Amino acid sequence: MAQLLPKAFGHLIDELGSLPGVGARTAERYAYYLFRQPKKTSVGLAEALSSLHDGVKLCPVTYALIDSEQDVSPLYSQGDRDKTLVCVVEEPLDIVAIERTGKYRGTYHVLGGAISPIDGVGPDKLHIPQLAERIKKDGVAEIIIATNASVEGESTALFLQKYLRDNDISIPLSRLARGIPAGVDLEYTDQITLQHALEGRQQF
Repeated sequence: MAQLLPKAFGHLIDELGSLPGVGARTAERYAYYLFRQPKKTSVGLAEALSSLHDGVKLCPVTYALIDSEQDVSPLYSQGDRDKTLVCVVEEPLDIVAIERTGKYRGTYHVLGGAISPIDGVGPDKLHIPQLAERIKKDGVAEIIIATNASVEGESTALFLQKYLRDNDISIPLSRLARGIPAGVDLEYTDQITLQHALEGRQQF
């Protein structure tokens, strides 16, 4: 059978298709889009990808993404940041969402995922012991658990609570409030969100 697509085009489709959430048809559309653009578009993308691993690293304290020449995250080292308040998130990009609110001036701790046995992610693969060390070192007064409202996120939050208790670390733990998003009908709301909305109901 004759080759349907040029080798270079097929190779690009295969690489794009390896990205999470990108199926075969989407990969084909992306590849064709790039082919139709000026060459500088593909060159710019290639340069960004080639410099990614050399230009980015994890903060050794918070495990947030930082520039390779930085020692620690500015969200930890800036003088106006309250180191006694730590918001615990699953992934580095979760920090971006919270920072965009402009309402939080504490620091962060990235776990590096959530407990998910089916995906082979156990507590030993998360940055939980490092959080315990930070609590003692920085005199942390409160932990805000901001894991996702999923089965994995809930399991991780419960494990974190138990881990701190078992290691004789007794500080206030709070959880981000959960509720029904504006504009969403109840019939389309998932059970976890609806459960948290009922538990966190307020008088008006």
